[in-house]
Amino acid sequence: MTWYSGLLLFLATVAVMEGVAYGAHRWIMHGPGWFLHKSHHRPRTGAFEANDLYAVIFALPSITLIFGGVNLGWGAWTIWVGAGIAAYGAIYFGFHDVIVHRRLAHRYLPKSDYMKRIVQAHRLHHVTESREGSVSFGFLVAPRPEALKAELKRRGYEGVRAPRA
Repeated sequence: MTWYSGLLLFLATVAVMEGVAYGAHRWIMHGPGWFLHKSHHRPRTGAFEANDLYAVIFALPSITLIFGGVNLGWGAWTIWVGAGIAAYGAIYFGFHDVIVHRRLAHRYLPKSDYMKRIVQAHRLHHVTESREGSVSFGFLVAPRPEALKAELKRRGYEGVRAPRA
């Protein structure tokens, strides 16, 4: 496999991972995996939450593919795909855990329309405390905040938490 085709496969994997992440978030984390994810919709009391186990779970395919490609002769394509999955995980960590949830201290303030949109969309996702009624399950692609607010209103604000005093 050439570097060029490997790089294209890597970039395609990063792009496809947004769809995979959307599906996992919408139908697994807000479905049967809610028992772990619900900790993420509640105020965190320490450095970690049960939801953090998803980082380990979602890293396993990347580790497996890279290991298989390097050590088991599965082919170079597995290394590029595994690296793409890992890159998406790093991007997700930067956007979600650092920028949106401020799990690492920083002074970054989103200025671009894109960054503001991503942060607002994810905060609107978190206005609900239950697994039902949430909006915006993507991480790098998100609907306009106005559309999300209209959807919450259309649903009668079902599951929206009371304002904090």
